[in-house]
Amino acid sequence: MTQEPTRPAPPPGAPGDAICDLEAPPRIDGVVVRELRWRADQRGALVELVRADDPELMAAPFGQVYVTTVRPGVVKGWHRHRRQWDRIACVSGHVLLGLVDGRAGSPTEGAAMGLLLGERTPAVVLVPPGVWHGLKNVGESEAFVVNVVSEPHDRARPDEERAPAHGALPFDWTRTDR
Repeated sequence: MTQEPTRPAPPPGAPGDAICDLEAPPRIDGVVVRELRWRADQRGALVELVRADDPELMAAPFGQVYVTTVRPGVVKGWHRHRRQWDRIACVSGHVLLGLVDGRAGSPTEGAAMGLLLGERTPAVVLVPPGVWHGLKNVGESEAFVVNVVSEPHDRARPDEERAPAHGALPFDWTRTDR
């Protein structure tokens, strides 16, 4: 009987370490992950992204809703906000949502997590201010992502800090094949 060699554990933030199951508790304090349920009949389908009577997802007020797209293989990231909360859902295609807790003094400061969102893994994710977030399209077609944010975008004074997509934060966008 041959023994399989022991592999070292992936570094913190590596995809094998950071990708979380939607049913597992979030690794970052204040992040809420809510699985979505599509309701379908012969006419089509409907999914509720955010409801005003949901105390967890409405921890922050409503500001505006926008749709962003991500082309296959592209990483849009990183950025974080001082005041704004994000509620992110991928409604078409497949994305990896990367999150890194950049809040000084947070109980999960420096923690990284990734969530696969999309047609086969429908969910909405509440991202608190100070948490770095970015998206990578891991599908074969353009992905459409809806974001319900807590305040309207101010083009003159955007509530946004940016970092390079690769190497700046402890998160690896590389796909892990097993």
